[in-house]
Amino acid sequence: MREGDQRGGASDDDASWLGNPFDDDKLREECGVFGVWNSPNASRLTALGLHALQHRGQEAAGIVSFEKPDQTFHVQRRVGYVRDNFGDKLVNQKLPGDCALGHTRYSTAGSKGDPEIRDIQPLYAEMGQGGLAIAHNGNLTNAVALRRRLVDRGSIFQSSSDTECIIHMAARIFEGSLIDRLQDALRKCEGAYSVVALTKDGLIGVRDPMGIRPLVLGKRDDAWILASETCALDIVAAEYVRDVEPGEMIVITDDGIESMAPFQSKPPRFCIFEYVYFSRPDSVIQGRNVYEVRRRIGEELAREERDSDNPVEADMVCPVPDSGTPAAIGFAKEYGLPFELGIIRNQFVARTFIEPTLEDRELKVRLKLNVNASLVKGKRVILVDDSVVRGTTSRRIKDMIKAAGAKEVHFRVASPPTISPCFYGVDTPDAEDLMAARMNIAAMEKELEVDSLRFISLDGLYRACKERKGRQGRKRRYCDACFSGDYPVPPLDHNANGGPVFDSKDD
Repeated sequence: MREGDQRGGASDDDASWLGNPFDDDKLREECGVFGVWNSPNASRLTALGLHALQHRGQEAAGIVSFEKPDQTFHVQRRVGYVRDNFGDKLVNQKLPGDCALGHTRYSTAGSKGDPEIRDIQPLYAEMGQGGLAIAHNGNLTNAVALRRRLVDRGSIFQSSSDTECIIHMAARIFEGSLIDRLQDALRKCEGAYSVVALTKDGLIGVRDPMGIRPLVLGKRDDAWILASETCALDIVAAEYVRDVEPGEMIVITDDGIESMAPFQSKPPRFCIFEYVYFSRPDSVIQGRNVYEVRRRIGEELAREERDSDNPVEADMVCPVPDSGTPAAIGFAKEYGLPFELGIIRNQFVARTFIEPTLEDRELKVRLKLNVNASLVKGKRVILVDDSVVRGTTSRRIKDMIKAAGAKEVHFRVASPPTISPCFYGVDTPDAEDLMAARMNIAAMEKELEVDSLRFISLDGLYRACKERKGRQGRKRRYCDACFSGDYPVPPLDHNANGGPVFDSKDD
């Protein structure tokens, strides 16, 4: 293995400037994965794929490549954005080979704050049957118990990532192929995971039995690709073949593709928040275009508004950029109001020449967003956003619109109230920091000082996804734990001790 771990690119503070101006009040997506088998430009395609998946993780990124003739793995892991670190020069000189695996990261399990090189994925290890690189999108809900048991049995961890548990468990299984070992290791894992692994013999993709996190299969000429979203296939001109099914393991080798079902079958529970916010609007997730789902969410929100006891009267509908835009378009069309860009986002703000202090939030907001005052002055404005988490976003947006002279500000939210933390790979505040967990909607409306506040119902969200929400006695198709508190996989790490994770026959 030839490895190069370096810090570079944008700092963690820079990330907040390049991302959403209210990153402190948004649920942060988990990670993005991208793997290529059998392409002379494997690392370059991977860098492009990770660039398309940058919204899924903005702290750090890594790429592992493999040269088949030399049987050599190459590793580069960097802090910051893909664009700042993985240009053609580095890719061509440091990451040769026909196969590659990449990962873009936002930490949910492991260290927080300033990213540690050791926690950047893909993680790489030399196994008895050759090298193994692994990248993971999601979160293992029994990682604490797994890690404790592995350490007790002599494993020495190099990172704080839950992904490393998978490597150690596979290494401690002494029979079978590397694929067999990986299957056995994953059978001990609970939670949400889409795992992509690279070995000298093939590229492996696995989704957890409930399919909580996404993973898709694509093809470009003679190359096969695994990626978190279809937008990553689009950027490399690859054809979308299909989704990897919940509980499926795909093994891609020079001989072709083999599909396996190594886990006990469970009802699928795909994360519904992928449609609301996480995925890019140009991706196709579970056979549905994300933009179209978000537009339908806005339409359902408008229908519920119209059917309410006191539907609001307003002059225009404005999105909170950029994630609220598709829902605002749907709301405006269904409600019969003009859609207007009342808030303009500066798309070219990067590392600012004037660094505000942590307390100087107003300067940060003005650099990123500006209200079109002549448009909203004296008007009754409906603002559509994707979610309300802590409430700080909504408060600042309301203040900006009011300061610009708006007569009324009504908030409409394209997701139900977020009442519970996510334990499946999303960085969610603790329950006591979630506004909707502490107060009802009337109290939230008063706290935010808006003229009115309404959320789409959970039934409405399911209708927008063209599904019926499961009632008692019927299966629910999606994971909606953040809205309902109904966790399809018990969050063992957040319960006492977590329970046993190894069989007595294991070493």
